[in-house]
Amino acid sequence: PYYVDLNQNLYLQAYLHSSDPNLSVFVDTCVASPDPQDFNTLVYNIIKDGCVQDSSYTTYNSPSSHFARFKFNAFEFMNHHSLVYLRCELVVCRLQDHSSHCYRGCARRFKRDTSS
Repeated sequence: PYYVDLNQNLYLQAYLHSSDPNLSVFVDTCVASPDPQDFNTLVYNIIKDGCVQDSSYTTYNSPSSHFARFKFNAFEFMNHHSLVYLRCELVVCRLQDHSSHCYRGCARRFKRDTSS
């Protein structure tokens, strides 16, 4: 466990262990839950599908494309849970692949219109 005070900045870093310099890592989803076994029922989305959901979320420049660095403010989950668990999903893409999720960033999904 990592203990932080309420509203304190929490800094995270992910690193892709690969010798391929043409790969890039991107934070796709980061979800908080009071239950370490359930990230579906009661959750708080910090970032979802590459789209920032929490106004305190900030990305930082990295020394290479193999790093993803970001921060957000620590919070108490719904004022009822003192422990919060995180689950983050990252995407690995080819560097400079303009069609990749890493390059496009936020991938909002829109419903298609079924009218004529």
